[in-house]
Amino acid sequence: CTAEDVRARTIPVDYASHSAQVELIRDRLLAALADLAPTAPRVPFFSTVTGDWLSGSTVDAEYWYTNLRQTVRFGDAVRSLVDQGHRAFIEVSPHPVLTMSIEETLTDGLVLGTLRRDDGGLDRYLRSLGQAHARGLAVDWAAVFAGRGQRVDLPTYPFQRQRYW
Repeated sequence: CTAEDVRARTIPVDYASHSAQVELIRDRLLAALADLAPTAPRVPFFSTVTGDWLSGSTVDAEYWYTNLRQTVRFGDAVRSLVDQGHRAFIEVSPHPVLTMSIEETLTDGLVLGTLRRDDGGLDRYLRSLGQAHARGLAVDWAAVFAGRGQRVDLPTYPFQRQRYW
């Protein structure tokens, strides 16, 4: 990949995720995650392992082992969400690596990323919210700007080559 100018990097693990090789670390992984105390999620959680909505109590050490061992059913999960009426997907991650896969699965809908590699932070996130708003999604601007900024009145006459920002 690097020889063809394709971004690539080595991931420092000694097993292949989502394969039988994960079985070699099962006991170690379950021990490392044994103290997990799953709770009900604040945000609905749709699993690419089960292909369904999860409650917090099922997201225990065994779930995360299964998540690492089993095939990722990402396309199935997106299709299931679409079948349930979801049409807008926002990837919240350091770089939008899944947006293209979601777009390939959707026949119609909206797919947006949030942050970008080397372009993170609040400004980038707010631009993404602006894109969502411009594409018709409801954004709770009061929550976004709570404690930040203030509304200002703009002149009631047409702008006459003066900036008001």
